[in-house]
Amino acid sequence: MSKNHSFIILISFCVIALNSCETQLKIATPNEVIPFFQHWNLILGDGSNAGKATNFKHENFFYTANDSKGDWVVFKSPNAGNTHGTSNNTRTELAQLKKWSPTTDAKMNATLKVMNVATTGDARVAATYSVVVGQIHSADGHENEPLKIFYKKFPGHTKGSVFWNYEINTAGDDNSKRWDYSYPIWGYDFSVVGTDKNTYPPEPEDGIALGEEFSYEVEVKDGIMYLTFSSEGHETKTFTKNLIASEYTKDSDIPKQVQNLFVPIGQDGVERVKAYAGEGLFFKLGCYNQTNGKDPKVNKVWCSGAETHGGDIIKQYADGNYAEVWFKSASIEISDDAISNEGYFKANDGLNKKIVYPNEVIPFMDKFKILMGDGTNEDNLINFQDENFFYTVIDGTRRWVVYKTPNSGVTSKNSSNTRTELHEKREWTPEQGGKLTGTCKVMQVSVSGDARVAASYATVVGQIHSGEGHENEPLKIFYKKFPGHTKGSVFWNYEINTAGDDNSGRWDYSTAVWGNDMSVIGKTKDDYPAEPKDGIELGEEFSYEVNVYKGIMYLTFKSEGHETKTFTKNLIKSEYVTKSDIPTQAQKLFVPIGQDGTERATAYSGELGYFKQGAYNQTNGKSPEKNMVWCAGAETYGGDIAKQYENGCYTEVWFREATVGPGTAPK
Repeated sequence: MSKNHSFIILISFCVIALNSCETQLKIATPNEVIPFFQHWNLILGDGSNAGKATNFKHENFFYTANDSKGDWVVFKSPNAGNTHGTSNNTRTELAQLKKWSPTTDAKMNATLKVMNVATTGDARVAATYSVVVGQIHSADGHENEPLKIFYKKFPGHTKGSVFWNYEINTAGDDNSKRWDYSYPIWGYDFSVVGTDKNTYPPEPEDGIALGEEFSYEVEVKDGIMYLTFSSEGHETKTFTKNLIASEYTKDSDIPKQVQNLFVPIGQDGVERVKAYAGEGLFFKLGCYNQTNGKDPKVNKVWCSGAETHGGDIIKQYADGNYAEVWFKSASIEISDDAISNEGYFKANDGLNKKIVYPNEVIPFMDKFKILMGDGTNEDNLINFQDENFFYTVIDGTRRWVVYKTPNSGVTSKNSSNTRTELHEKREWTPEQGGKLTGTCKVMQVSVSGDARVAASYATVVGQIHSGEGHENEPLKIFYKKFPGHTKGSVFWNYEINTAGDDNSGRWDYSTAVWGNDMSVIGKTKDDYPAEPKDGIELGEEFSYEVNVYKGIMYLTFKSEGHETKTFTKNLIKSEYVTKSDIPTQAQKLFVPIGQDGTERATAYSGELGYFKQGAYNQTNGKSPEKNMVWCAGAETYGGDIAKQYENGCYTEVWFREATVGPGTAPK
């Protein structure tokens, strides 16, 4: 054989080898593995809508992989990124381009395996360590979800659970009371949680391991949903659910599972009689990560408190704080009567970046101005927010207005305490009257301070303030919680309108609502009294009504699971006009620091006043030696607001409803 002929053969072998390498190295796009992506938009873990995912892949969220069983489509999403719509959770998930009636025919099949769920979070939170791998979603009304198929595995366990949830289509306009009912398939249902943050229930005996393949089929026909779940080595499970006739139309219909899981957080609604009848539904499929970094005190079912590395996706991927689901096959069939689902995407695309202003949540903002924790004033609150002090959030069920302020910042001229607090523009006398209502939850009080100081660890969430004379405060509504306690106290204070020109002798009388009054303090700096049995936790909702009518103040406090409390106080006739009238509580708390004044006989009669509402932080950095009632000696980091926020030395109060107006005759 000639040298030239050998060289040609060698070249031929090299060309064949290179072609073979190119074939092996060629990376398939997802639609080459599962050719159905023309029917969907793809939402990515950064919150963006990638549109139809034909000939598309994304190295962080959506790509292909292979193993000994063939090629798979990978959906991957971190614990924290940007989300889609109003959700707290990231997703890399397909959303169907068409919607269909539950009375027509629709079917979705998938075969998959879950490769990872988040490794951090609070075990008491039902959504922690879980991912949704398939859904039916409503495109109309409340946009609720008649089907969510979950996989969940606790850290340290080999086997996880597969279950499916039905979310009620809440009756009425208020969807915040919606809840899920969960059905176990293999392992547990959604409601099985840990006894504390890092304590897990026993591993399920019939569970599914990470990397173990399973399949689901969802078929909707004539208003009935038929579900089939199969996995080699496991019993095949089937379920049936009526989507157009509800079984949850009365309070007595709420299942025990829901009473244990959702009712304690105020999600106790009933369903429309016809459930999802008349609404357009659509399928979703992929990796909808249910573990997030939001604090569990926001919502004890959906807020996981997991590690998010400040939203850094690469760091989350590096230490297991993400969900990853591989699909081997999938298909959908829908009725020819299905119509465009464009309205859903128009409503939800980019919604996470849209600013929702406080006045869009609580419309009375035109009646107030605000002072914020850095001393900034703003008189026009229409379409106004401040990302550090005054803004809105959604907790998974409803929007809230957030008032946040540090232990040390810039405050008003006569106060030692910072505030992000509304100031009513209208002024009125007690005889003219006024009414203020608020539904709120305190999310944070300072974690530092001196336990002997009555104001430590406290915030004021509502006030009546006098605008004349001594400018005293006939009402301050407090929340206070000592470090290490789960429950805090709600109480209200009446400050005397001091007789004479010297106001330095003024004092407060404190009345307990739930828990203790202001006078219950520690014996030493770091010694705390016993935790109140009937107290209110951080993140627990309560409401107040302040109704001043013809000089009398009527107070009503409500919170689910707690006794409703009512109080009456005369604002135009004093009960503290002589030294002998000073109550024992004030003698114990205020008299030792020289505050032993008496009150004008007519109290606040004829004085103009106004309402205040928000977060008036009562914990400050001033030395207790100056005043053992009001100077808390807390950490302030030299006034650095970012450091105070980072270390829990601030207060934060959320309001979802509030009204202001004239006083009314009490019932």
